[in-house]
Amino acid sequence: MRERILCAAMETFIESGYAGASTLKIARRARVSKRELYALFGSKQAMLAACIAERAQRMRVPETLPRPQDRRMLAALLTRFGTVLLREICAPEVIAVFRLAVLEAPRSPEVARTLDANGRRASRAAVRKVVARARAAGLIGGGNLQAMTEQYLALLWGDLFMRVLMGLEDVPSAAALGRRARSASAAFLRLYPEPPQRS
Repeated sequence: MRERILCAAMETFIESGYAGASTLKIARRARVSKRELYALFGSKQAMLAACIAERAQRMRVPETLPRPQDRRMLAALLTRFGTVLLREICAPEVIAVFRLAVLEAPRSPEVARTLDANGRRASRAAVRKVVARARAAGLIGGGNLQAMTEQYLALLWGDLFMRVLMGLEDVPSAAALGRRARSASAAFLRLYPEPPQRS
């Protein structure tokens, strides 16, 4: 039932906008009563937050992810993670949520706040975790973790997301996303060489 409600909620948000997506519309689409809907989710904003958080889970760095032992392994890890990040954020439903947040910003700023808290921050935290692990392993030189995270993401995205968001460019193929992630990872590692060994 939870999955059905979240699917119905996302479809209704995208179709009707946040303000126009009544809980009654969502309940009807999910084939549940409003009582059942409110039992699982206390509010419409809670449903939106759950939709975004569920998608953001796909971008988290799993605890079991191997710690990089050398720079080649680090490059492969950054590439793998960057590819997943690009693929997930370029997914049509994620693009639709970003468009919804922009469209609803004047009337319903909570949409953008929810997206930022449960989506953007989660992906940045995942990148920061990978970078922190690499730095702790002595594979990259120091620097401010936040700045390093932003640099990696800037290399990864360029202006791709904005172009896709505005409909100026189609989502690249999986192979193209992989090449983009590989290129960003290589550029990031050139920016942050391995620190000199202490004698």
